[in-house]
Amino acid sequence: MAVPGSHSPDAYNLKYIAFMFSTIREDIRTVFAKDPAARSTLEILLCYPGLHALWMHRVAHYFWMHRLHFIARLLSHINRFFTNIEIHPGARIGRRFFIDHGAGVVIGETTEIGDDVLLYQGVVLGGVSLEKEKRHPTLGNRVMIGAGTIVLGPILIGDGAKVGAASLVVKDVPANSITVGVPARVGVGYSAKDISDFGHNRLPDPIADALKFIGRQIDTIEERLQAVEQIEGIKVELDRYVEDKKREIKEIFSITEEFDRGAGI
Repeated sequence: MAVPGSHSPDAYNLKYIAFMFSTIREDIRTVFAKDPAARSTLEILLCYPGLHALWMHRVAHYFWMHRLHFIARLLSHINRFFTNIEIHPGARIGRRFFIDHGAGVVIGETTEIGDDVLLYQGVVLGGVSLEKEKRHPTLGNRVMIGAGTIVLGPILIGDGAKVGAASLVVKDVPANSITVGVPARVGVGYSAKDISDFGHNRLPDPIADALKFIGRQIDTIEERLQAVEQIEGIKVELDRYVEDKKREIKEIFSITEEFDRGAGI
């Protein structure tokens, strides 16, 4: 490969070295932007295993792309030993990628990761096939995957999507959406600003939202039915047990925060 406008290998090497240094500076700025605990450049250079794993992966990936597979896998293995982060050298990773904390992260061979992606500790981007084919996830740009989440198979996580902590994702996730749960389910009715403001540990629960919606619909139906009974002069004796149970459930579910955490489910 030659540098545009030059046929000199030395010029290409200088260009490549300049690119590597600019990327390192970009990586450091990314840590400052995504981790409020970062205090100094020296601290980032010495104390961030996620950054070390990314830098060593770039070297391993270079050898992998040049068909020096054994050297690439050896570097990947050394990378895992020192950082507790396993990134297959065949994985393709975009710019401004950040792994927060990093322990236990696994990224498979055919994984593709876009720009500005954030992963937390314990994330697995795994495969479900034994065939030599695309078998790992593809993450778009600006994706966030919460701690302990497992994403399996050649599925697509769309641009701007957020996946809640400890989720299991086995289906495609639309762009600019929120997904949470086991198996993960997509939430609806949230703006791009809402999604941007949610943290990975405080994402809304789509199942809880659905139950709240059903509860509101039932209340509406009961109110309309009572109105019809009054008009027609129909008297119905209420089941005291059912009424007490309804009151008890409403007291629990009326606290939105507790309900979103799974109270009563």
